[in-house]
Amino acid sequence: MDQARALTRSETRVVQSRQTPVQIQRWLRSLPYNWRNDTLWTFRNVVRHKTANCIEAALTAAAVMERHGYPPLVLDLESEDKLDHVLFLFKRRGGWGAVGKSRDPGLHGRKPVFRTVRDLAFSYVDPYVDGSGRITGYGVADLREVRRVDWRFSERNVWAVERYLIRMPHKRLRASDRRHRQTLERFRAFRERHPDVPFVEYENRHKWLE
Repeated sequence: MDQARALTRSETRVVQSRQTPVQIQRWLRSLPYNWRNDTLWTFRNVVRHKTANCIEAALTAAAVMERHGYPPLVLDLESEDKLDHVLFLFKRRGGWGAVGKSRDPGLHGRKPVFRTVRDLAFSYVDPYVDGSGRITGYGVADLREVRRVDWRFSERNVWAVERYLIRMPHKRLRASDRRHRQTLERFRAFRERHPDVPFVEYENRHKWLE
């Protein structure tokens, strides 16, 4: 259950052609979003099915980037509506960044320009506001500590990873009620004018990993 396991031909192509966080981010964004609520796929199944949700994308990025020397870290963002968001977490040249996939463009990856993990997590506070979502905390997990489940190559759903992330310690992270209210009002006003257009009007967009 480690990265020494042999890769399939398709997996090898993904690993060899995506050697940086930017490259794996672009590939994950090119995949259709996995709207099913009955899957938690590994890297192997994401490559096979060519679709991923947020946690599946994080596991995939971790499995691929681990092959290129990055530790398999993930960032879990807790929300008061219980719809957490999971991202692959990496550090480069002293700065923290992330790789992610979401139905909302503001919740994808970030460039490695954040001094602390908390700063990185806080960059998701405003994009998380969509009517019900609001970040309440964050936690970091090293997937090498997730025992008895092959989160890289299992052909089964790996729900044990989700349970691990839910149960692990999280640090409190919360913006002011005023900031949340203002962000929510902006989001709702935009959605009324543009019901089918992604909301991307955020101050930190220049820090997104695209």
